[in-house]
Amino acid sequence: MNEHKFVSPDTIRAAFSAAMSAMYKQEVPAYGTLMELVADVNAKVLTTDTLLHERLNETDSLERISEERHGAIRLGTAAELAMMRRVFAVMGMFPVGYYDLSAAGVPVHSTAFRPIDDAALKINPFRVFTSLLRLDLIADENLRKEAEETLAKRNIFTPGAIALVEKAETQGGLSEEEAKSFVAEVLETFRWHDRANVSKDLYQRLHDAHRLIADVVSFKGPHINHLTPRTLDIDAVQAQMPERGINPKAVVEGPPTRNCPILLRQTSFKALEEEVSFVGADGQWTTGSHTARFGEIEQRGIAVTPKGRALYDKLLNETRAIVRPAPDGSNAAEYVKVLSETFSAFPDTWEEIRKQGLGYFAYSVKDAAVLARFKPGTDIETLVEAGAVYFDPIIYEDFLPVSAAGIFQSNLGDDDTQEFVESPNQKRFEEELGTKVLNEFEHYARIERESIEAVQLRLSGLEAAE
Repeated sequence: MNEHKFVSPDTIRAAFSAAMSAMYKQEVPAYGTLMELVADVNAKVLTTDTLLHERLNETDSLERISEERHGAIRLGTAAELAMMRRVFAVMGMFPVGYYDLSAAGVPVHSTAFRPIDDAALKINPFRVFTSLLRLDLIADENLRKEAEETLAKRNIFTPGAIALVEKAETQGGLSEEEAKSFVAEVLETFRWHDRANVSKDLYQRLHDAHRLIADVVSFKGPHINHLTPRTLDIDAVQAQMPERGINPKAVVEGPPTRNCPILLRQTSFKALEEEVSFVGADGQWTTGSHTARFGEIEQRGIAVTPKGRALYDKLLNETRAIVRPAPDGSNAAEYVKVLSETFSAFPDTWEEIRKQGLGYFAYSVKDAAVLARFKPGTDIETLVEAGAVYFDPIIYEDFLPVSAAGIFQSNLGDDDTQEFVESPNQKRFEEELGTKVLNEFEHYARIERESIEAVQLRLSGLEAAE
């Protein structure tokens, strides 16, 4: 087949993201309400903050705001993870980063599948935080064996999805018709199923070990457990959720409110208690309930350098040494106060963040006439100081393990924090994944470096034109 007849991975990803959003809106109506709230808040911010509106427009980031989503799924086996990697590759999504959530009391390790180049991100920045259950962290050997046996019996992908992935790999892409079928087939993996694969007794024992274990093991597929729109003002969304009939979690995860947002802030509405059926020994179904799916909102800030991340982690640890947010939200005000005070040590102007090497920036020509005064090879600092070049924060496209764990735990309804021995195992994760994960720091550094090279190329071009 002629490769020009193939649909681009970006187009397939955009179609899949839209289909997933439509499905989740039907399954969880509160998600639709959340989308409306985020759209209203974003419109207000863009009306009042003309500079932000201008820079988003200039950097081609304005249109992607309303389209931006991330989802999250939890897988049970290495085979499921390896196949999911192949599925996402058809959509131009690749694994970035390794996250060990065992340190925060959640028995999974994870990566994020997402587009990685700037053009693909601008077309559709859909990303899926993908976790693999750590069965080795289940202390009860018999329960661990039962969980393994249950997971071994299921196939979370339709035969059609598998066939189309293999076809895309063999022929180098999918036709328009094949791409439509691919989206429909893969969507089935993420669909909610209200019939469990296990008995009520086994579900309860898995649940008692950890609610997330019960969620991963007990059902036909991983079902998308949340979809997340991006807001430009998460504090406004948090404050207005109750007015829309949505019950938010008590504390926004991540850094505090800042003039210059860093990394990622996340909040959510509480997970739904949904009716499910369990199969009995006699083959009859009995009714019960399960809590897993929720709605989440995020606000993204600048991607920080290793130096910036070390400072972020240090300040977060200092905060949590003084006060940890209680699951019931009883000390939310105290936690927010301490967090804000502690993070005053992190500079809060773009200029200072840049000068101290704490964040990554994309450079672009601001004034060609001023730029033309300089010789090729002039360092970027000189060009910035002269007003020839803009520096825009590079958006953080990834995740934070402590924040992810905080969202998981608050929405799984844990009344107390469960502890697991911290056991990061990136080597094993990558073996099961079938490839290495991309290092996000190297990725952001490359984007910054390429933007500087583009400015230098423009400078050389101006001299050549004289």
